[in-house]
Amino acid sequence: MAQASHARVQLARRTLAESALIERARRAPAAAPLQLDSRGFDLIAELKLRSPAAGVLTRAPVAIADYVRVYAHAGAAAVSVLTEPDRFAGALEHLETAAAALAPLQVPAMRKDFLVDPYQLLEARAAGAGGALLIVRMLSAAQLDGLLDCARELGLFVLLEAFDEEDLERVRAIAAVHAARITLLAGVNCRDLTTLEVVPQRLEQLASLLPAGVPGVAESGIACAADARRAADAGYQLALVGSALMQSADPGSLARALLAAGRGTS
Repeated sequence: MAQASHARVQLARRTLAESALIERARRAPAAAPLQLDSRGFDLIAELKLRSPAAGVLTRAPVAIADYVRVYAHAGAAAVSVLTEPDRFAGALEHLETAAAALAPLQVPAMRKDFLVDPYQLLEARAAGAGGALLIVRMLSAAQLDGLLDCARELGLFVLLEAFDEEDLERVRAIAAVHAARITLLAGVNCRDLTTLEVVPQRLEQLASLLPAGVPGVAESGIACAADARRAADAGYQLALVGSALMQSADPGSLARALLAAGRGTS
């Protein structure tokens, strides 16, 4: 996936010079800041049309603007938008549409992809995004520093995604350097990258390794109110939920139920 992402960057650079993209990013309206609720648990709702593990997630046509508005009205703090085209059927146009729909509601869109180059953060900001996800194990220390410096300059918040203890050790080191200068989130994805199976107990097993002072995000394995409560009890301040919401007949009601359970108000 990293190799494919590099190839996409090379193609994009041939299509649009970085200088022109920088100008587009500078002209883009400022995104809403990420605002977390004082009740202590928030939701990053995800727009994801396809998953390598589950295949197509919704058979009905998806009106992206309408879908993300449902998330925002249900109380999502941010909306994650998949832009990877081959495995996830995503596109930068989806991010642009989502960001435009969310802007009046003061909810930021976050680019989720296999990001490897600051050019891709410029693409995200030009499309209206307020944040981006970085997969820690896929990037060298130098790459991460460069991407985080670029994100800071662009005003993007960053979700650092970890899968195991080694990843979280790196996240803690990154947070020690960058957390004072940029809005960071620390995510634990409990999907096994070898089997693609979700291992929910990893959320509890790894929670104590999250960096202090950086909100923790439970990723994968959150499908119902009980899952959200379990994540909150383990110390996570947010959950990133995609597949369950995309497969739900009523994603707004599910999002509200997840938030209520995580906040202990259900």
